[in-house]
Amino acid sequence: MSDKYGVDQAPDCYPGTNVLINLLGLRNADDLDEAERYLNEVAAMKLEFVLPPYSLTTLKNVHHTLFEKIYAWAGETRTLALSKGMTRFCSPEFIEREVAKEFLGMADAGWFEGYSRDRLVSSVAESYGNINVAHPFRDGNGRTQRVVFEYIIFNVGYLVDWHSVDREGWIEACIQSFYGADQPLADIFDQCIGASLIENEF
Repeated sequence: MSDKYGVDQAPDCYPGTNVLINLLGLRNADDLDEAERYLNEVAAMKLEFVLPPYSLTTLKNVHHTLFEKIYAWAGETRTLALSKGMTRFCSPEFIEREVAKEFLGMADAGWFEGYSRDRLVSSVAESYGNINVAHPFRDGNGRTQRVVFEYIIFNVGYLVDWHSVDREGWIEACIQSFYGADQPLADIFDQCIGASLIENEF
């Protein structure tokens, strides 16, 4: 596993490494990555569909469920400034405001209920990208967001399957979204969102 954020941003890592201090005591990045994925899969089976409204609290609850056996700070918003390459995420003091603003926008849009599939794809892509820029957690943002957006998409009558998209595809699409190009994320959602479970679309 590559250094995700840079060792200069790692006061919460084991000394001299880019491995986050974890409840498993793992000090090898690849081992931690493998353990995360396995434990996430197990934990995800505990998650049940949640109706709107959604909020930062929803994200925190999902993150805690997915990572409570891995990190002591599971479900807590980050306090560390983060960047990845040329991408600098939201400063910690603005996370709550920015995430709340995005969820308020989705609430004002009726959580996309009644949207055509094409409009749904573009709308969730834009909102996903905006929350990704906020990057509420020290790690595990993508996995947490996908669960919450699965709730949002299912609530309006669609199934979604993320398995057709690899990690690099997600990363590249999120980078493009950061710079204002939402189409790569929209392409991913178009690929992952299935047919409507509701016969009559508006």
